[in-house]
Amino acid sequence: MKLWLGVSLAMAGVGWAGATAPAAESDPQPTGAAMVYILPVRDDIMPPLVYLVRRGVKEAMEAKADALVLDMETNGGRVDATEEIIEILSQFKGQTATYVNRNAYSAGAFIAVATQKIFMAPESVIGAAAPVMLAPGGTGVEAMPETFEIKTTSAISAKIRAYALKNGHNPGVVDAMIDKQKELIIDGEVINPKGQILTLNNREAEKEYGDPPRPLLSAGTAASLEEVLDRLGFGEARQVEIRPSGAEKLATWINALNWLWLVIGVAGIYLEFKTPGFGLPGILGLAAFALYFLGSYVAGLSGLEWPALFVMGLLLVILELFVFPGTVLLGVAGVGLMLVTVVMSMVDLYPGMPKLPTLPQLRVPLRDLTYATLGSIAVLIVLARLAPRTSVYSILVTRAASAMESVQQQARLHSRQLGLEGIALSVLRPGGKARFGEEILDVITQGDLLAPGTRVRIIGHSGREAVVTPVA
Repeated sequence: MKLWLGVSLAMAGVGWAGATAPAAESDPQPTGAAMVYILPVRDDIMPPLVYLVRRGVKEAMEAKADALVLDMETNGGRVDATEEIIEILSQFKGQTATYVNRNAYSAGAFIAVATQKIFMAPESVIGAAAPVMLAPGGTGVEAMPETFEIKTTSAISAKIRAYALKNGHNPGVVDAMIDKQKELIIDGEVINPKGQILTLNNREAEKEYGDPPRPLLSAGTAASLEEVLDRLGFGEARQVEIRPSGAEKLATWINALNWLWLVIGVAGIYLEFKTPGFGLPGILGLAAFALYFLGSYVAGLSGLEWPALFVMGLLLVILELFVFPGTVLLGVAGVGLMLVTVVMSMVDLYPGMPKLPTLPQLRVPLRDLTYATLGSIAVLIVLARLAPRTSVYSILVTRAASAMESVQQQARLHSRQLGLEGIALSVLRPGGKARFGEEILDVITQGDLLAPGTRVRIIGHSGREAVVTPVA
C-alpha cells in the first residue's frame, strides 16, 4: 500500500530532526572523574535559547553531571523565555554557577541569580534588569504605562527575590536592579540611590559588606572559564560543552504553529483515507505531523519514541480499515495511541522525574490539541461544502469510481477461479507458480511444501495470490 511508503518517509523526516549539534567533550578523563556541563548563554534571551538550555540540562541530568556552568554574554531578552530558562535550571540538582564573560544585562542578570554562584570576568557588567516593552516591530523599546510597569516589576521582583534567597544572593541587590524606586544602602554606603537602576561591574559586585563580610553579588573575578572551574573545585573534571545548532531557531516557528500542523495533519490523513491510492492529502498530512514532532524533538521536549509510537498507532488504524475491517479494537487502539503521542510529545519531562505528567504540564499540549480538533472539524466542514464545486473533486470522484470498479472486477475474477485445478510449475515453499489451463498464476499453499508437477486446487485468495491445496 502506498500509504506505508508515506509513513516511512514521515519517520525519516522526523529522524532527520536528530541533527542537533553534538556536545563537545574535553580530553577523556579517568573513569569516576567529576563531570561538568558548560552551557553557553549568548545573544538575546529568546525561545531558541530556551530549547538549548532544556537540551543541555536534560543531557547533564541524564549523564549525572556534578555541575552545570553558564558561560554568559547577553544583553537580555524576553521575560517569558527567561522564566522558562530559570524553571528549567531549577530541575538540575547538582551545583550551578554563572560566569559573566562580558555582560549580563536584564534577563541575563535574572538567570545568573538563579544559579548558586556568580563569577565575573575582568571589566564585565551585570544588572540593569528593569522590564521594558518592545516597540512595534521589535525595533527598539518604549516606556511602559505606569500601572503596567508597577505590576510587571512587582511580579518579576518577587520571583527573582525567591531565587536569590534560595541561592544565597542578596535580595536587596536584585530589587535594586529591577525597581528604580528601590534604594540600596549597606553599611551606611549608598550603593544605588532611589530613581536609578543598579548596574555593577566586576569589582563592585565582588566588594564585601556586612559582618561577617559577604560579597555584594559576585563570588569573585576570574580571568577565564578554567579559573572558574578551579575555584569551584572542578579543575580536573571532565568538561562537556553544549553546542547550539541552527535547529533551535527552526523549532521556534515550528512550535509556534503546532495547532496548525495538527489541523493539516488530521484533515490530510482523513481525506487520504477517503480517496483511492496515496496522494497529496496523505503527503501533506504526514508532513504536517512530521513537522509537529520535529519541533518537539528539537525543542528538547521529547525523543524519537513518541513519533515512533504515533506511526505505530497510524499503522493500527490502517490495518483496521484495509486489512481487518470491522475489528474495531485495532482502530480504537490506534487512534488512542496517536492522541497520547501527540500530547506527550509536548510534555516537558526530565530524567529522574515521575513519568506521569502533572496537570500544569499537560495544559499547553491539551490546549493545542483542542485548537486542532476544532480547526480540523471546521476545515472538513468547509471542504465538504466547497470541494464538490471544484475540478479536483470530480477527478477524485472519477478515481474513486474507477478504483471501486477495479475491486469489483477482481472479486468476480477470484470467484470464477475458486475450485480450478492445475499443476504446480515450481516448488511451492509455500509460494510459487502454477498453471491452470492456459493461465499461469502466482499461488501460495497453506504451509505445505509441494514439488513441481503436484496437482493443486484453488480454495481461496490472499491479496493477488491464489491459495491452493494439493489434490488427493
